Amino acid sequence: QVQLVESGGGLVQAGGSLRLSCAASGGTFRNYAMGWFRRAPGKERNFLAAIVWGGERTAYYADFVKGRFTISRDNAKNTVYLQMNSLKPEDTAVYYCAATTTFPSIRTAEYNFWGQGTQVTVSS
Repeated sequence: QVQLVESGGGLVQAGGSLRLSCAASGGTFRNYAMGWFRRAPGKERNFLAAIVWGGERTAYYADFVKGRFTISRDNAKNTVYLQMNSLKPEDTAVYYCAATTTFPSIRTAEYNFWGQGTQVTVSS
């Protein structure tokens, strides 16, 4: 059973930065793609970024985070990161990582495993 555990959330002032981590265990991840999503209060879960575990380190981003968020991975640690810079109050949400056995996707339904989420709060 694949387990994903996010960490690194917290309270930050607008303009600040946070790095979220997602530690994966219980599976062979070379053929997985990993994604980051978020859910703001009263809104749907939205795609942020995705990356494939093995091979090319091609990353995919939602347009509204390009230039501010960066997804990366450390294969030796089975960990995926989301570096978030220039944070805004509207970035306040619960952030989730997810794993899919298919290609990177913006669709939540494509992801087989999810973490429990980590809260990010950006104050103005």
